[in-house]
Amino acid sequence: MLIPKRTKYRKQFRGRMKGRDRRGNTVTYGQYGLVAMEPAWITNRQIEAARIAMTRYTKRGGKVWIKIFPDKPITAKPAETRMGSGKGSVEYWVSVVRPGRVMFEMAGIPEATAKEAMRLAGNKLPIKTKFVVKGQEVAGE
Repeated sequence: MLIPKRTKYRKQFRGRMKGRDRRGNTVTYGQYGLVAMEPAWITNRQIEAARIAMTRYTKRGGKVWIKIFPDKPITAKPAETRMGSGKGSVEYWVSVVRPGRVMFEMAGIPEATAKEAMRLAGNKLPIKTKFVVKGQEVAGE
């Protein structure tokens, strides 16, 4: 599972997911990409589930790039705990994904195989996604 090796500060504010992603919105490494169409927090478990779905379908053929990393800690207080006494402990890690972000890339396999693999991966994620080919414009929502 993906988590940061070390962090300078352990706890963060929740933040906002406003607007489209200006960075990471093009297919750079592979031939095919999976693009987010909605804003969301993608957990390290969801990223791993999507990766496994892709690699299983392609029978470990081709190459997969994961272009998002869960670097935001999400805290939670234990159940049945009174208010106050500080912020809760870190429960899991998420990647903040905005619309237009290329989350996964693939290369070295036929387009039909890549499309189906990306569809299976998209089903593991809590957002709408879109399959794109390198050079193709990532259009609006």
